[in-house]
Amino acid sequence: QVQLIESGGGLVQAGGSLRLSCAASGRTFSSYTVGWFRQAPGKEREFVAGFSRSGFRTYYADFVKGRFTISSDNAKKTVFLQMNSLKAEDTAVYMCAVRTGLGVTTLPYDYWGQGTQVTVSS
Repeated sequence: QVQLIESGGGLVQAGGSLRLSCAASGRTFSSYTVGWFRQAPGKEREFVAGFSRSGFRTYYADFVKGRFTISSDNAKKTVFLQMNSLKAEDTAVYMCAVRTGLGVTTLPYDYWGQGTQVTVSS
């Protein structure tokens, strides 16, 4: 069982920034693909950004438009999502997830965190 804990969400003004964190206690992400997803009320879950299992590549949804950056600490124990130039439409619950199978932007992912709320005010 993999436990993922997200943090860093909150309320921010449009144009502002937040950095989300995803941590798995007692282990690293070296053996997993890590992805960030988001889901707003009444909308389907969508892929935001991901870090490949190899650790060499990152992937981003088109709507990010260069605003978000996924990264990890040197020990691969925490994965971050830096969100800049936030828009009201970025408001959603953001979830960290990991997978052991192939793919980054595709489903399924195997383990999910509880999510952290990001609210962007106009």
